[in-house]
Amino acid sequence: MDLAEKERTLARAVNGEGPGIVAAACRRHGAALVHFSTNFVFDGAHHEPYIEADEASPISVYGRSKLEGERRVLETGAQVLLIRTAAVFGGPRSFPQRIVDRARSGEKLRVVSDQRVNPTYAKDLAAAAVELVEGGTAGIVHVVAEGCAGWDDFARAALEELGLSEPVESVRSGAYPSAAQRPLNGCLATTRYRALRPWREALHEWALGLK
Repeated sequence: MDLAEKERTLARAVNGEGPGIVAAACRRHGAALVHFSTNFVFDGAHHEPYIEADEASPISVYGRSKLEGERRVLETGAQVLLIRTAAVFGGPRSFPQRIVDRARSGEKLRVVSDQRVNPTYAKDLAAAAVELVEGGTAGIVHVVAEGCAGWDDFARAALEELGLSEPVESVRSGAYPSAAQRPLNGCLATTRYRALRPWREALHEWALGLK
């Protein structure tokens, strides 16, 4: 995400122009497209989670490039399911795994507390995408776990699941200056689907796979 601030042309090509090209090809061949987007298309100024009808207003190059990708995909007229999601975890380099690795290596853990997200398990997201496709859903749909949390609480929960007691220091966003501005409220909700299982429940399953 931060790299997008420096590589703006590349970010636009990959996140903005590329999806439109794929969607146009899908339309030509009569294929449906599932396109994944992000909570970073919103500015985070709302107090409530963002729903599909809320106006997008990104505050970073990355967010603007993703929003451009959304618009290009939808403008092609292809059969498109556009899924916005947030804070996806489950891979070897996802947030909870990095926290666990840092804790085990003895690093001090200082994690941002004033940015809130829906920690969403990749396994649940994938299953939801399949269900939506099979049901013929099209257009923009928010698919995230039930519940929102600060990144610091997400970190503590991951450590707790694996029986690690290393402390997590909560810090404000200003303690970690970054090239890209992040929305403080990155939480999503949906009026077109349903919330996935609570993020703590999904995190528990993720942790069982590491034991």
